[in-house]
Amino acid sequence: MNPIPAEIFLKSIRALFTETFDQSHGIYLDRGTSLFETLNTITAETASIPVSATCATLAAQVEHTAFYIDVLIRYITGDPPRNVDWGDIWNRVSAVTPEEWEASKGRLKENYQRLVTVTDGLSWESENHVNGVIAVIAHTAYHLGEIRQALCTLR
Repeated sequence: MNPIPAEIFLKSIRALFTETFDQSHGIYLDRGTSLFETLNTITAETASIPVSATCATLAAQVEHTAFYIDVLIRYITGDPPRNVDWGDIWNRVSAVTPEEWEASKGRLKENYQRLVTVTDGLSWESENHVNGVIAVIAHTAYHLGEIRQALCTLR
C-alpha cells in the first residue's frame, strides 16, 4: 500500500472545507448550499424559532458547531479540554437578537479560520490530526443538513 502524500491529503481537506463551509462546487453539496451560504439566508428571527417542541433552534445549531470546532482544534493540537459540557448550548441557546445572531455566525467563521490555519501547519503524522479534521467535516456536514432540513419546516 502506498501512503497518500501529505500535500495531496491537505489539498483534499481544503477542498472539503471549502465545500462544507464556504462555497459548494458539487463535490457533495448542491451549489449555494454550503454552511455560510445557507446561514447568510437566515434572519435572527428565523434562527430563534425552535423546529419543534423538542428540537433546538438554528441559533443553537450554529453555536454548537462553533463550539465543536473549538474543541476539535484543541484535540488536534494536543490540548484536549476536560469535562466538555455538550448539553450546555442545547439548553442555553434559543432566541437571539440580530446582534447576537451576527456574533454567533462571526464566532463560527473565526473558529473555522483558526481550523484552516491549524490544519495548514499539521504534519499529518498523527492519527489525531487526520481523525480530527475528518470529524470536523463530517460533524459540520451533519449540522448543515439539520439546518437545511429545519429551514424546510420553518419557512
